[in-house]
Amino acid sequence: MTGTDTSGSPTPRKRADARRNQKTLLDAAAAAFVESGVDVPVRNIAARAGVGVGTIYRHFPTRADLIVAVYRHQVEACAAAGPDLLANSPTPHTALARWIDLFVDFLVTKHGLAEALQSDNAAFQTLHTYFIERLLPVCTQLLDAAVEAREIVPDIDPYELMRGIGNLCIGAGNDPRYDARRMVGLMIAGLRVR
Repeated sequence: MTGTDTSGSPTPRKRADARRNQKTLLDAAAAAFVESGVDVPVRNIAARAGVGVGTIYRHFPTRADLIVAVYRHQVEACAAAGPDLLANSPTPHTALARWIDLFVDFLVTKHGLAEALQSDNAAFQTLHTYFIERLLPVCTQLLDAAVEAREIVPDIDPYELMRGIGNLCIGAGNDPRYDARRMVGLMIAGLRVR
């Protein structure tokens, strides 16, 4: 089965097992990054994924390639969760709160990703735009549904909300006395219609 790349030329699609293998590698790398930071040895990621080191380098020739792929994988998981939560939660506010919880997990547990993304490596330059383009529409959809259900106050700017959540999460891993999740929870409770 083939697809078409941006030049109109046919490109081979990945087989289902290849996609599963890549997902396994990305999940293993994400878990290793959370546990040990982005400088974790590739052999540790390979062991966690149950593959050889060569398999990782075949998929991701450089550490930057792996970091970018993990970041995109996590953004995609967060983006996909929004519509699923909206369809399967008892209320839109519940869906919004659960999605924000996932968003906080993403922000708080990406140990080392933020620092890596601040580097001069060209591979990282488009990731912030990608993050906004993928997650802002999801946040907007969840907010709109909760406003329509009259569960939260109207006129909440999705970008400001995401930015505020991000600001509440800064440094959360470095201060045991600070609970970012609690602060975000208070903020979300404050959106409720009184």
